[in-house]
Amino acid sequence: MALAELDAADRHRAVAARFADVIADVSDWEAPTPVDGWVARDVVAHLVDWFTGFLDAGGVRLPGGPAVADDPAAAWSAHAAAVQELLDGPSARETFTHPMAGEHRLADAVDRFYTADVFMHTWDLARSQGATPDLDTAYAQVLLDGMIPIDELLRSSGQYGPAVDVPDDADTVSRLMGFVGRDPAAG
Repeated sequence: MALAELDAADRHRAVAARFADVIADVSDWEAPTPVDGWVARDVVAHLVDWFTGFLDAGGVRLPGGPAVADDPAAAWSAHAAAVQELLDGPSARETFTHPMAGEHRLADAVDRFYTADVFMHTWDLARSQGATPDLDTAYAQVLLDGMIPIDELLRSSGQYGPAVDVPDDADTVSRLMGFVGRDPAAG
């Protein structure tokens, strides 16, 4: 089933597993990524650290795990399992209130703010190793369609760089990555 058709728990399960597959292929954790100033290890650290802090700001605590600096794969595995446990449990239906992001059902907050980020950073991590991951184009289109109307808000947040122009006939994933400031043509 396509990612866009899954519920929040199953979508996270699939996206996190795909990210783990890319981690398994990392041979150089110090390789630069398409994110300016980041190396491969930083992609994992970003996903683990920012989302742990995001949840904590709303009163949801994830258990600690291995340090990314010591073992990025183990850190990811523990973190992804903890997030999945939230999504598979009864708290997924509860209201989550974040001081900046507002009020959402916890599963919706995870899906909207985090799972989408893991999906996009899968591309960054793979590209750091010279690979191009096979990402779900329908889900990439859903993300792109949701982000285009709030382009100015996204850019002003500092979370995205300037959009990178891609050819008119570029595939959906390349258009998404160009939108969030990555150059899909860069080696």
